[in-house]
Amino acid sequence: MTLLRGGNVDPLDILMQVLATLVIVLLALPLHEFAHGWVANKLGDPTARLAGRLTFNPLASVDPMGAGFLLLFGIGWARPVPVDSRYFKNPRSGMALTALAGPASNLIASFVGALLFYAVIAFAPYNVVVHYILLFISYFAYINAVLAVFNLVPIPPLDGSKILASFLSDRARFIFYQYQNILAMVGMILIVSGALTGPLSMIESAVYGGVSWLASLPFRLFGVL
Repeated sequence: MTLLRGGNVDPLDILMQVLATLVIVLLALPLHEFAHGWVANKLGDPTARLAGRLTFNPLASVDPMGAGFLLLFGIGWARPVPVDSRYFKNPRSGMALTALAGPASNLIASFVGALLFYAVIAFAPYNVVVHYILLFISYFAYINAVLAVFNLVPIPPLDGSKILASFLSDRARFIFYQYQNILAMVGMILIVSGALTGPLSMIESAVYGGVSWLASLPFRLFGVL
């Protein structure tokens, strides 16, 4: 699903992937960061709101390097919203819920994309144009599922590390944050080297398969698929 797979490629297939990635950069990644800030604000932390980050404006969230990585490697990131856990009534659960909101927004976006995919299959006559529209939608839905899984990996500074830290004892959490820069470097090496590619691909396929099955269910129940 990346532009670096090599081999014979269809230029229009590549175009659909690029367009889907651009939509994710301009819509899904800002939504991911908005979700973090919105949940934090609801739990008592106004930091993101006061910083003007409770917005869907992509200019407030787009990180050029993260967007480039998403286009080339299928994983990327946006400029993180500021969060101050001291505002939370319960800092542990508050931070966990705030961190979880981002991947959850990607799963919702993936589900909406999958719903649209099956709606087009069910009601649009199949032709070349519809074929490429379906490719665009499927890329959008799949990449969002990939982003949800990737962000849940418990390696700093990904959301999964914040969720994991919320369940650690005070001492273990102190040690975890003390060495987070080293853990981040190790995590980056594992990701770039491809050591995590196999396990992550299995989980991503399973998650996307589950999202796709759930989205297809209402169409199957009504007998239009």
